[in-house]
Amino acid sequence: MKRRDFLKSTAVIAAAASTPQVLKASTLIKSEENEKKEEAGGPLIISAPMLQNYAESSIGVAFAVSALANGYVLYGEKSDLSDAKKVKCGGYRLTDISDRVIQVRLTGLKSATKYYYKIGADRIEYGGGYKMKILSNEEDPRIYSFTTAGKKAEGHFCVINDTHVKWDPFGRAIEKVAELSPSCVIWNGDASNTEETIEAQMRIFLTPEIDRKDYAAETPYLFCPGNHDSRGWANRHLEKVWMYRQPEERDSRDWDLGRNFAVRMGDIAMIGLDTAEDKLDTNPRFAGLFNSGAYREAQVAWLADALKKKEIASAPHLVAFCHIPLFDPDPKANPGDIAPDDTDPFYHTDYAAWQRTCAGLWCPLLEKAGCSLIITAHQHRYRFDAPDSDRPWAQIVGGGPNLGVAGKGDKRHEDSGLFPTVIEGLVEEGGKLKINVHNLLTGKIMDTFTFAPRKRRRSRLQ
Repeated sequence: MKRRDFLKSTAVIAAAASTPQVLKASTLIKSEENEKKEEAGGPLIISAPMLQNYAESSIGVAFAVSALANGYVLYGEKSDLSDAKKVKCGGYRLTDISDRVIQVRLTGLKSATKYYYKIGADRIEYGGGYKMKILSNEEDPRIYSFTTAGKKAEGHFCVINDTHVKWDPFGRAIEKVAELSPSCVIWNGDASNTEETIEAQMRIFLTPEIDRKDYAAETPYLFCPGNHDSRGWANRHLEKVWMYRQPEERDSRDWDLGRNFAVRMGDIAMIGLDTAEDKLDTNPRFAGLFNSGAYREAQVAWLADALKKKEIASAPHLVAFCHIPLFDPDPKANPGDIAPDDTDPFYHTDYAAWQRTCAGLWCPLLEKAGCSLIITAHQHRYRFDAPDSDRPWAQIVGGGPNLGVAGKGDKRHEDSGLFPTVIEGLVEEGGKLKINVHNLLTGKIMDTFTFAPRKRRRSRLQ
């Protein structure tokens, strides 16, 4: 056998041996399914773009494709894109090739600046290392826009959570967000259930079954994963659909903390943390395949450094986001540290209703920095926990996807807390942070809270 043929055969055998059976469709070699799509002549770009990882100097753009493709973004500050730069998917050495999701990183952007952009893709035929060609090109004709984060950006956010692939409550949340028009949205976990395929993830984030298909094309999103967002084969590598934070935004020590964020938006500093699983790593149903404990501890050093950043420390308001609550007033709510298998007859559930471990790790740092509000989710029931003498921060727990509790306008429904919410935060004249809790079942504002600017410590600003 010739050396070149031998190397080619060996590579194919090695690749086949290392690929799990559940992932049968390769993203590198054109499949029969792709051939059928090409012969049918259907569109290559099959979703609107999604703006991911809202930041001051960078942003991610993702969109779905129907066949093997190489994608790109054209962007600039002029509305007609006459000054456009072209950025291809992938890194410096090679562009990416995918038959499902295209991800493009835009970096080196100006703070609090409006940009215009459009997406495009080349249909690729790939038959091996020396057999590749571009078959055709396709561009979305629409020009979209986004505005980066920063000190001069508008301080206005919305929070959605626990959508769980339920299209009615998710659609209501998206319509409310469109009405409120915030600078960004924090998706506070449990977007999914247990997803085994990339196609299922694409359906959740890129091609959802709602009327507003371009829901994230001009409204940037941040993501705090929930416990369900790590369950399933595909969710173990969610970054194939929802990209990690940009590499230049993470130190080498924090390379695996791609979901954490520290973003300044106007007068608001936003901190995103990942509470991970709601069961212990020692729980036998996970077979030792989770490592949430070490992951939570690793976020302590990241958080300490993030809170010291000038743009974060100088913000009048500090708000933190995570999926699992960091406090619960019910003494029988499972705190998530009942070893070894989360089970104790004293508690209501055999999984964490709140995260005592995360509270012990993170809250001392947040309290010292003057954090006044932590927004969480997970319990599928809206609740407000006012600060007290032992806990100087308030907690808002977002509602779940339940639309079947009591009738519209029924007081029992409002008392139950069992309704989906959009939590809106905006800075009013005078500098106070106003929080509106929108009840998506009644269409009314359920509660309104205001927070004064945090007290600044001189040492934190030096």
